[in-house]
Amino acid sequence: MEPTRPPHLPPSDHQTETVFLEGPQSRLRELMMLLRTAGDFLRGFRTLHFVGPCVTVFGSARFAAGHPHYELARQVGAGLSRLGFTTLTGGGGGVMEGANRGARESGGRSVGCNIVLPFEQKPNPYLDEWVECHYFFVRKVLLLKYSYAFVVLPGGFGTLDELGEALTLIQTRKIEQFPVVLMGTAYWAPLLEMFRRMEAEGTASSHDMDLMLVTDSVDDAMAHLERNAVERFRLTRRRPTPSVLLGEGGRSTTPAGPTTAPPR
Repeated sequence: MEPTRPPHLPPSDHQTETVFLEGPQSRLRELMMLLRTAGDFLRGFRTLHFVGPCVTVFGSARFAAGHPHYELARQVGAGLSRLGFTTLTGGGGGVMEGANRGARESGGRSVGCNIVLPFEQKPNPYLDEWVECHYFFVRKVLLLKYSYAFVVLPGGFGTLDELGEALTLIQTRKIEQFPVVLMGTAYWAPLLEMFRRMEAEGTASSHDMDLMLVTDSVDDAMAHLERNAVERFRLTRRRPTPSVLLGEGGRSTTPAGPTTAPPR
């Protein structure tokens, strides 16, 4: 069947990924999609290069302020700031907003990678900087690329996708064995049971989960990150220098408190 949209008309922002996944397009349209993808990556690289070592917080966008999961995320963001990390989220509401809010309220840096959607998602008001992505896969790369740990709060399919991606990259050695913390023992109990089933069936190994902590305690989570991220990867206070030639002269580097990291 031929596409109903005239081939010369560009898709609206929230339709971009739908069109990308529709199958073969005209050569011109596919070139434009390729350039748009490159543009998303370029903006992300230029923005996140200077924000310092991050911990990415995953979780649902659907919890309002005052909900226990939102308030837990707020405590997590504050704890990450005390450790000297930049709090990186998907930039939306709910758990993401709670983590960014906690980071900002504690004097830490708060950054987001927002996805353009027709509903539910817009940048939350607690971001110091953010990148807007047209494609989920670009956003996911950025959320993983700059982080030395991942904290996962209750969420839905998107959160499971992000958790699965992080665990797969760790399992296959595509990234270092960065710590993964699941916050909320009761919520994640069925998933942990599934992990045990996978181990019993031989589709996963016990050592794949060695650095995964499941807890309800923010203090325990932060201690785990300090041991398995800050100390394990010997994070130092080296800051990247903006390049005047690349138009980065006005960019701010990591503030005095947070640490920055050696090349990965």
